[in-house]
Amino acid sequence: MVVVRRKIASKKTGTKPGKERILDAAERLFARHGFYGISVRDITEEAGVDVALVSYHFGSKRELFAAVFQRRAELLNPERLAMLEEVRRAALPGVPTLEDIVNAFTYPLLERSARGGPGWKSYFALVAQVNNSPEWAPVLMTQHFDPLVEKFIAVLREALPGCPAREIYWGYQFLTGALTLTFAETGRIDTLSDGLCKSSDLDSVHERLAPYVAAGFRALCARSGAPDLHAPKPVARSVPAGKASRRR
Repeated sequence: MVVVRRKIASKKTGTKPGKERILDAAERLFARHGFYGISVRDITEEAGVDVALVSYHFGSKRELFAAVFQRRAELLNPERLAMLEEVRRAALPGVPTLEDIVNAFTYPLLERSARGGPGWKSYFALVAQVNNSPEWAPVLMTQHFDPLVEKFIAVLREALPGCPAREIYWGYQFLTGALTLTFAETGRIDTLSDGLCKSSDLDSVHERLAPYVAAGFRALCARSGAPDLHAPKPVARSVPAGKASRRR
């Protein structure tokens, strides 16, 4: 276990209530070291509060972890749902493009991570951990994000009529994998590209992610011959009169 100790006397804890300081400290440390890498005492020392306050406000360490995950999910999900509804209304009486649907799903996450401050950065690093965890993902991702994901998939199915459900679910699996790696900000692309690309450049991710994912959905659905309502229409080629007469 990574032991994280702080000198409380020199730490400014500000004017936030003890419960909020615990959540902030737990978020930072869980994101950095994982659930098993820190103790409750590490968290309370980071927060500058008595260790008994964790039991008072949350119960166990596991319940504190769940509360950290829930806190920002409750802010994110209404924003993402509202954006999804907005693109649906804007496209009426038709359906939104795949790019607009994917942007509604991903943009609030990328924007918060890029410009929301260190708390949001820690939160998305934690989301990346949880989404990759067979222990936590079936519980926390299911509880806090599945209703939103089901709405997202329903809108995708409207935009891809006739596409087999399994292809859309596989497409979602690949999308969430791309988001998980993005939020981890490992720096691997920095090394591979010799500095040409930066894993922290979330604006560049935003510019490229929706076109990339939309093309993937189209390719998966094309396997079954399903129509894409926004696919480019083939241009009819005119035949010169002379050639047309010779074909008769």
